[in-house]
This record gives sequence, structure tokens and C-alpha cells, in this order.
Amino acid sequence: MADARFIVYTRDDCPLCDEFIAGLAALPLSFELRDVDKEPVARRRYGIKVPVLTCEGSVVCHGRLDREAIARLVRA
Repeated sequence: MADARFIVYTRDDCPLCDEFIAGLAALPLSFELRDVDKEPVARRRYGIKVPVLTCEGSVVCHGRLDREAIARLVRA
């Protein structure tokens, strides 16, 4: 799944989100950032769980970066 579409749902002024994004940026994959507060559906779905990493619409991890889960997806 090397060409998988990764999206990180985050929000402004979120130290946990900043840490999550920094860890993700160190990995060899591309991802898109989205502000959960600017998307009503995402806010209802993920509002208190941010940061949330999704791949092709499915949640990979939230709160803390799960490098093993990401590695499994990238290898698939």
C-alpha cells in the first residue's frame, strides 16, 4: 500500500498533535493535514480523539503515533 492516502486530523494549539505530526514527518511517507474543527463530519467523528491518522478512510491510530501499524500498511 505504498501509494496509500494518509490523512492526519488535527487542530490548532494541540501539543499532542504537534508531537504526532513531528513523529510522522520522520517516516518515509506522505500525508495530508486537515483541521478537524473546519470539517463538521470529521469533528463529529474524531473531535476528542485528535490527532487521528487515517489511511484510505480507516483509522490507523489516534492520540499516539503507532509506527508498527503504519509499517504494516506500508508493507502491504
